[in-house]
Amino acid sequence: MEHSKQKLVVIGNGMAGMRTVEELLSASPDQYDITVFGAEPYGNYNRIMLSAVLCGDKTIEDIVINNRQWYEDNHITLHAGEDKAVVRIERGYKKVIAQDGTTADYDRLLIATGSKAVIPDVTGNDLEGVISFRDIFDVNKMLSYSRIYQKAVVLGGGLLGLEAANGLVLRGMDVTVVHNHAVLLNRQMDKPAGDLLQAELEQKGIKFKMAAKLQSLQGDDNQHIQAVCFEDGSQLDCDLFIMAIGVRPNIALAQQSGLYCERGIVVNDTLQSYDPSIYAVGECIQHRGNTFGLVAPLFEQAQVCANHLSAHGVAEYITLPTATKLKVTGIHLFSIGDFQGDEQSESLIFSDPSVGIYKKLVLKANKLIGAVLYGDTTDGNWYQELIEQKTPITEFRDGLIFGKAYTDTLSFPLKSV
Repeated sequence: MEHSKQKLVVIGNGMAGMRTVEELLSASPDQYDITVFGAEPYGNYNRIMLSAVLCGDKTIEDIVINNRQWYEDNHITLHAGEDKAVVRIERGYKKVIAQDGTTADYDRLLIATGSKAVIPDVTGNDLEGVISFRDIFDVNKMLSYSRIYQKAVVLGGGLLGLEAANGLVLRGMDVTVVHNHAVLLNRQMDKPAGDLLQAELEQKGIKFKMAAKLQSLQGDDNQHIQAVCFEDGSQLDCDLFIMAIGVRPNIALAQQSGLYCERGIVVNDTLQSYDPSIYAVGECIQHRGNTFGLVAPLFEQAQVCANHLSAHGVAEYITLPTATKLKVTGIHLFSIGDFQGDEQSESLIFSDPSVGIYKKLVLKANKLIGAVLYGDTTDGNWYQELIEQKTPITEFRDGLIFGKAYTDTLSFPLKSV
């Protein structure tokens, strides 16, 4: 007698949720009837490539991972669009309800609701022309503005803000990045590397207002953004204002259903929430105190979650240091781990500003714990391996800053013939 399939419902049609489904189809293709709810009217697309669409290197079609035909081919029911966004989880009935009343029953539920952009709490944050940089809708709006308007201001000197600024400059806009810190990418870089980065971006045409405190946004008579005002009394003319000061886990739906949340939906090492029939992956979760904003850990979570949904049940998710890279053509930077160090650590530094190269390695207890590379990132993956594997570096410490190829020559000296 044939067993009926279990029902898996996925809330969120983004990269983490769909990667989990892909892994599950690979591991156990016939185990579940799968239903997916997504708030955007598309198939699954590569959100981290939106900056490439903005600067013209890619089209929207280029960054689609799974089109609608893929869902049909894999017998997945897709409910996509704003009215299909899930507004309620009935845990007692094991049912989800969408905005338009569409319902789906589940045996297992996967929440992959991602994150929401942080909105600055200032007057004028609801003006027309004030947007975040999160999805295809935002990119299309930025592209349409770049054809009509001239002056853009990007709030936030992190990865997303710099990628937005670079794209808009390439589209012909006059762009100023406003950052509340004196160092760009201050969570990923120290001052010497940040200064090199800023100088290189200035050569590309991006302007900067550093260590600035936003006061308010001013609109015109049509309630459209007109000026950005700062606490020091200065202001910038502005036609388009982009908010890129970070994200927060999107946990409202989980909270409303009574799932235990702190900063994110709290999950264990198998990506289960406090309700054993509900899993969660991606930017909406909190695992051992950590939340996530880069793609590498999301894909690792997807693999572990699929392993358990397919009842193979041997994998556990471990949070590893994640490397930072900037998607701006011609700029090479790499950052991982504890690059600031403390009183018990020491730093190895190589700097050649004339060619734009800076390297800093942080050592502690005879192991590499952090690295910042600017201009030459060739050895980034090797440094990442040393950090992840906690490799003792005594034997090649003296050559560590010069990279793997150099330390290999130390380990294997040439023999005289």
